[in-house]
Amino acid sequence: MSHRRILSLWFPRLSAERLLRLRRDALLQPFAVVGLRANAHLLVSVTPEAEAAGLRQGQPLRDATAMCPTLITAPENPAEDAAFLRALRRWAGKFSPWVAEEAPDALVIDLTGCAHLFGGEDALMAQVEEDCADLGLSLRASIADTRGAAWALARYAGAGSAQMRSGDAIRQEAHATRSRAARRFSRQPGVTARPSGPAGLIAAPGQTRQTLAALPLPALRIAPAAVEALGRLGLRRVEDIMGMPRAALARRFGAEVLRRLDQALGVDPEPVNPAAAPLHFAMRMSFPEPIGLIDDVTAGMDRLLPPLCAKLVAKGRGARRVRLEAQRSDGRVEVVEVGLARASQEADRIRPLLLLKLDQIDAGFGIDRLRLEAAETEPMHAVQHRGHLEAAADVIARQGADTALEDLIGKLGTKLGQEAVVRLHPAASNIPEKSAMTLAAAWSLPTAEPWPEPRAPRPIVIFRPEPVNAPPERTPPAQFRWRRRSFDLRFAVGPERLLPEWWLDDPEWRSGPRDYWRVEVAGGERLWLFYAHGGETSGGWFCQGLFA
Repeated sequence: MSHRRILSLWFPRLSAERLLRLRRDALLQPFAVVGLRANAHLLVSVTPEAEAAGLRQGQPLRDATAMCPTLITAPENPAEDAAFLRALRRWAGKFSPWVAEEAPDALVIDLTGCAHLFGGEDALMAQVEEDCADLGLSLRASIADTRGAAWALARYAGAGSAQMRSGDAIRQEAHATRSRAARRFSRQPGVTARPSGPAGLIAAPGQTRQTLAALPLPALRIAPAAVEALGRLGLRRVEDIMGMPRAALARRFGAEVLRRLDQALGVDPEPVNPAAAPLHFAMRMSFPEPIGLIDDVTAGMDRLLPPLCAKLVAKGRGARRVRLEAQRSDGRVEVVEVGLARASQEADRIRPLLLLKLDQIDAGFGIDRLRLEAAETEPMHAVQHRGHLEAAADVIARQGADTALEDLIGKLGTKLGQEAVVRLHPAASNIPEKSAMTLAAAWSLPTAEPWPEPRAPRPIVIFRPEPVNAPPERTPPAQFRWRRRSFDLRFAVGPERLLPEWWLDDPEWRSGPRDYWRVEVAGGERLWLFYAHGGETSGGWFCQGLFA
């Protein structure tokens, strides 16, 4: 059985070089990407020109600008960096199907049984370096028997002796200690990895232990606190802990140190788990001659929709957003897109929504190709097991319920926009204007419980409080003015005292507690008045609603 061979690709300047690729010009000045770490602006990625000017990763921005006034900076964008790393993962799939990301700036590839397809490991490494040079990316790569060893060689092989001090320069110790230190210091462990080009390093099969021996302890991917604790005892290289008693090592420095050492040596398996292929649901149809009639587009759509729904059913997904693309003869693409109020995998529910927008397609000189895609999908489960027969029956009844309301919401959303069709949902608040939430109907479900009854009648129209000109009395005044009209009080019912949530600072309630009254005036109008007792702002009488 052949040895496992792992390729580690580290892009030490990924963030900066991604931005340089977007500039599409030659930037000879120092350039760095700035990120926020612990409320401090630090350099998270620098170019070779910036390193030549004395800048380094992790340096504070103020120090960097003082050292290099011509430094050009750009803000960090982790989401775009992650997307770029995913694109590099797809590129690395040409070398092996087993490719995984090591965020934020590395890839790991299982090359077992694949290197001979490229003429051997040396030729494969040369191809990797050539591709990265064409992409404008700096690269540190290595091949080893284990994932941990490949990771260590890519980052720490060839480090200077100043970074790998053995701790043996303790000349004031006892004679026996100095003798052992001198013997260990004179022994130079040989690194069996051979260089392959300017950025690659290949460790010979079966030589993992000898390859790792001379590397510093951070190459094992152990915590910095453990590295510091080991360094205080003079243990600074991997070989220093290889022969130590395992029980004492784990007891004093933690089991994580042993686990990382075993992973690097291949004792503890560390497989490469490739990312799953993204779900993709689309169908297309090409025509021998361009089409231009709505009926022809409808016929093409009817042939694409059933197989698309079959793919959704096979994967247990339902479409929430469906896009139809019509590629014209002149190269232009006409696109119509519809959204569903509830995820569906039924052609009869998707087709009417698409028909509503087919008239928006401009055929021009003819359409050569149609493409139908489920742009956004959600999981759909036939039965949801909850542990009780009654719960399962409720789920089956809910999934088999009438979908007429959802279909209507989908059609209205297609014409007006999904956010324009809304529904009210009860909210847990005594504040009148907060007793209901306005939600988009396409992305919410109606309340299953009866709408809660208020403690007192509420007006059919509620608006922001409007000042009422009345004497500063706590009982409803016999006469008052509102909206430039005078009113004579007939009777009043109340009061109902309401207070806001004490844990919130609502600017509308800074006038203090409110006493609400239902009043009827001489003209028959019924108003909803309240008296604010005053707080951070002055109080008084206000009107907030109208009854029928």
